[in-house]
Amino acid sequence: MSALLEVAGLTKHFPVKRGAFGFVSGHVRAVDGVDFELRAGETLAIVGESGCGKSTVGRLVLRLLEPTAGSVRFEGEDLLALSDSAMRARRQRLQVIFQDPYASLNPRMTVGAMLAEPLMLHGLAGTDAARRARVGELLDLVGLRPDHARRYPHEFSGGQRQRLAIARALAVEPKLIVADEPVSALDVSIQAQVINLMRALQDRFGLAYIFISHDLAVVKHIADRIAVMYLGKIVETATTEALFRNPRHPYTRALLAAVPLPDPTATRERSLLEGDIPSAMNPPTGCRFHTRCRFAKDSCRRDEPELAASPADGDNGPADGDRGPADGDRGHLTACPWWREFPPASSIVEAAGQDQDRIRLARLQAAFVTAQREAP
Repeated sequence: MSALLEVAGLTKHFPVKRGAFGFVSGHVRAVDGVDFELRAGETLAIVGESGCGKSTVGRLVLRLLEPTAGSVRFEGEDLLALSDSAMRARRQRLQVIFQDPYASLNPRMTVGAMLAEPLMLHGLAGTDAARRARVGELLDLVGLRPDHARRYPHEFSGGQRQRLAIARALAVEPKLIVADEPVSALDVSIQAQVINLMRALQDRFGLAYIFISHDLAVVKHIADRIAVMYLGKIVETATTEALFRNPRHPYTRALLAAVPLPDPTATRERSLLEGDIPSAMNPPTGCRFHTRCRFAKDSCRRDEPELAASPADGDNGPADGDRGPADGDRGHLTACPWWREFPPASSIVEAAGQDQDRIRLARLQAAFVTAQREAP
C-alpha cells in the first residue's frame, strides 16, 4: 500500500533577532531533519516533552509554517511546490484540530455559520438549504443536536467545543487530520469520549490522523504507530504495541516510566531524567540526548546516531513487532546503536513492603467493590 503522506528531511529553523536593527544572532532548530510516512486510515502519534518540536511538525505538514528544508508529499503531490491558490484548494483534504477549542472558534460566529463557511469556500454546498442540511449532519456526527447551530461557542462546555472543532474539520471531507493535543485541555472522562469519537469517525470515513500529544496513556488507545521526538529529531518509531512492550531508546523508556499506574498496589522502577532539555539554539553535539542519558558513552558525545533498524531486526520475527530494514520506516527504528546493551526496561511489579496508606487504600477499594456487588 502506498503512503498517503511522505515527509523527508523536514527542517524548520526560526531566526533569533536581537537589537534595534533586528540582526540575526542565531537560529532555533525547532525541527531538524524529520522523516516519516503515513498510510490512509492510519494514526501516527508524535510524542515528546514540551518544546521538542512536535507541534511545529504538524504545522509544517499543513504548510501553516513554511519549512527551511525538506519535502512533504501528500497523495504523491509535493505540497511545498504548490502556489498559494493551489495550496488553498488542497486544504480540503488536509485539516487540523487545535489544542484549545475556545481559542480556535470564532466567538462572534454561530456554530451554523462556522460550519457553513468551509462549505462555501470549497463549493461543497451550493444552496442555503444544502448547507443547513450539511451542518445538521455534521453536528449529529459528533454527538450534538442540529438546533445547536444557532448557539455561540461560549454557550458550550469544553468537550462540546472540541466536538465542534472536529465537526469543522470534517466539513470538507478531508483525508488527513492533524490533531494537535486535542484532549489535553479536557477532563479525563471527556478525553475518553473525544478519543472514542475520533476512532469511530476514523473507522467510518477512513481518516488518517497525525495525533500530537505528550500523554502516552492517551496515545496508547488511538495510535497505530508512535514517533518519539526529542529536541527536534525523532529518536524512536515503532508500532504502538512494540513500543510499549519493548522500548529501546533511553528517552522513550523515561517517558513510559513516567506514566502513572492505575493500581496503587503496583510500582515500577522510575527512570528519572536529570537536568533540563538543552537549548534548541545550541543543541549538544553527537546524540542530543547524551546530556541526560545514564547510558551515554564517549561516542555518544561525538557521533550523531541515525534513526535506523538494527541489522538483526529481520531475525526477531513478528513477536518483536519489527519488520526489518527492508520495510523502511515501517519497522522499529531507534536512534541509539547501544540499545541492546541496556538492562531490561522497567516493568510493573507488585509493591513489596507496602506502607500503611497503601494497605488502607487497598482495603477501602475491596470493601467498595464488595458493597456494590451485594447491593440489590
